[in-house]
Amino acid sequence: SAVRSCQLPLESVADMQITTIEGIGETAIGKKVQERWLTLDVPQCGYCQGGQIMSAVALLTQTPRPMDKDIDAGMAGNICRCGCYTRIRTAIKQLGEAQSP
Repeated sequence: SAVRSCQLPLESVADMQITTIEGIGETAIGKKVQERWLTLDVPQCGYCQGGQIMSAVALLTQTPRPMDKDIDAGMAGNICRCGCYTRIRTAIKQLGEAQSP
């Protein structure tokens, strides 16, 4: 699951494997999310996109075919000052639809 690093004490993850935005593209779903983000020109300024991508990957990993309510819950707390929410939702929905049933 995606966790905000600014709220997570280092000692609580001492024995855990951590994937950061720099390594998310090495996972199958992370690579697909990054590619879809680029295809749909999701980012505008890019400031929030690390968190948006990490949350999208976590959502699609836990719920491969998310409904709107799943997307709302999974992406809650990620604020985009540029208002890219429509493109983010479209990317997640397209990736979910591409998953096998």
